Amino acid sequence: MKFDQDIKGIIFDYGGTLDSRGDHWSEVIWNGYRAAGVDVDKELFRDAYVHAERALAKHPYIRPDHNFLDLLRIKMLIELEWLADRGAIEPELVKLKAEAVARYCYSFARSCVEEARPVLEALAERFPLVLVSNFYGNIASVLADFSLDKFFPQIIESAVVGVRKPDPEIFRLGVRALGLEPEQVLVVGDSLKKDILPAESIGCRVAWLKGKGWTPEEDAAVHPSVISSLSDLLPLLGI
Repeated sequence: MKFDQDIKGIIFDYGGTLDSRGDHWSEVIWNGYRAAGVDVDKELFRDAYVHAERALAKHPYIRPDHNFLDLLRIKMLIELEWLADRGAIEPELVKLKAEAVARYCYSFARSCVEEARPVLEALAERFPLVLVSNFYGNIASVLADFSLDKFFPQIIESAVVGVRKPDPEIFRLGVRALGLEPEQVLVVGDSLKKDILPAESIGCRVAWLKGKGWTPEEDAAVHPSVISSLSDLLPLLGI
């Protein structure tokens, strides 16, 4: 796979792509649980993860000024309180363990972002970049905290625009922000169903940063656009 010279702009996903090397964030948090000594069954953990995601979608817990550590603290409290209500963790340990997991995950995200930074710097010298993300309304604060905001002067965030992946319309908004045709745009994401297939459906070129997925079906899926790291993009784009 090598991209031709028709690529004039790049759309990046955020969560899972720039901050976890392609791994689904549930896997990162699960590792955080183990590092913090939160001893629960993985299936129960996954139920807690889904509960917290639904709670964050339903209630305005996340403010626009919250950075990623703020977000993680809120999310981990929701998860661990849910687990405590089911007797899986002692209630008096919830705050302590939530902070430990949040800090583990934040440190992990920062290390991934630092790996991504030189790739973004090289790409930004050649191409305009746009971020298209399913997020909670605070992606600008997250990018600023990680000093990534300079790479993405335009952001299409689901909580702001009212469209969520896998709806292809969110990628159309990204293409319009670039002022290009879909076939001139490369979309880079970690999810086959939420990034790669919908972007491909509107005519964009794609690169799938494939890591550990949410389901065995995702892990078994194949696609010709797979890359193993963001740095793979540079030779594919002639950099």
